Amino acid sequence: MLDDDELLRYSRQILLAQVDIDGQLRLKQSRALIVGLGGLGSPVALYLAAAGVGELHLADFDTVDLTNLQRQIIHEQSQVGAAKIDSAGIRLNAINPLVKLVKHRRALDEDSLAAAVAAVDVVLDCSDNFTTRAAVNAACVAARVPLVSGAAIRLEGQLSVFDPRRADSPCYHCLFGHGDEAELTCSEAGVIGPLVGLVGSLQALEALKLLAGFGEPLVGRLLLVDALGSRFRELRVRRDPACSVCGQRHEV
Repeated sequence: MLDDDELLRYSRQILLAQVDIDGQLRLKQSRALIVGLGGLGSPVALYLAAAGVGELHLADFDTVDLTNLQRQIIHEQSQVGAAKIDSAGIRLNAINPLVKLVKHRRALDEDSLAAAVAAVDVVLDCSDNFTTRAAVNAACVAARVPLVSGAAIRLEGQLSVFDPRRADSPCYHCLFGHGDEAELTCSEAGVIGPLVGLVGSLQALEALKLLAGFGEPLVGRLLLVDALGSRFRELRVRRDPACSVCGQRHEV
């Protein structure tokens, strides 16, 4: 149950008919894995902690760099050189000490990633490279755990939800295939801070919808963000029956 302090802390979202006490209880009993505590992972972690998600599983093996502070708002100047997972943990505990933090300090290999994904109810991919995104997607498909995927670079962002529990849902591989070997990173191409904040906030919202059971998640849809022109565009995405990652999952 929710105690008096929790009822007061979460009162503004409990007031929403779509959430109510039942939805808040579902959030309290939920577990979310956040892969990457950078520009996207910062707002994701902050908003999920503030919203009362019971367990946040954090995966990051990097350290805080001065160049991160322009957009990775969970970290501070005094934490430059510290492990991001520890820097983020301090901030999250300060925001909501009721949330349990589970920390994955090392890069997740195939086995540890599979175990980490199987232990949660939703995964938020906040990484910055295709190799990690592909591995996270494969683990989510295998474990039938929904994946909220976001990306941002320069002045463009994108967001989608892949839910292997649904027969009509594509997976990340259906949409992006084997990716682009020449893809750029933020350190090479640059990125504007509020854009990753926007995409990360939308990722957090999609996760809350999945966990609390309200609204219409972005399954089968790709949301494109044009920060330069302040425009949003939505594309429909279909599941590929011949997909090498998810194509056979409904026949098992």
